[in-house]
Amino acid sequence: MAATIISNIFGVLNQTLLIYSYILIIRVLLTWFPNLDWTNPILSNISAITDPYLNMFRGIIPPLGGLDISPILAFLVLNLSTSLINNIRFAFLNSSLLNYYS
Repeated sequence: MAATIISNIFGVLNQTLLIYSYILIIRVLLTWFPNLDWTNPILSNISAITDPYLNMFRGIIPPLGGLDISPILAFLVLNLSTSLINNIRFAFLNSSLLNYYS
């Protein structure tokens, strides 16, 4: 029972990271349009949600020739985190199934 609850918590965390990755993709795509008004409430919220995470990687990888490639590392870390969370989640599910059938 407890393993199922923990698995559900990891499932919610996984879905949250998935939604965040979609928002991050939108943010990266929007940077290709230089004339956007970032004071627009929707765009400023997207920026406020994603910039703190992206700024961690901008300090590691400086822009190359005006091209910011830090989102690549940000997506890599996000995908690795999602994979790790899924592995932990399924480990809890498997242990709960083993306990149920034994």
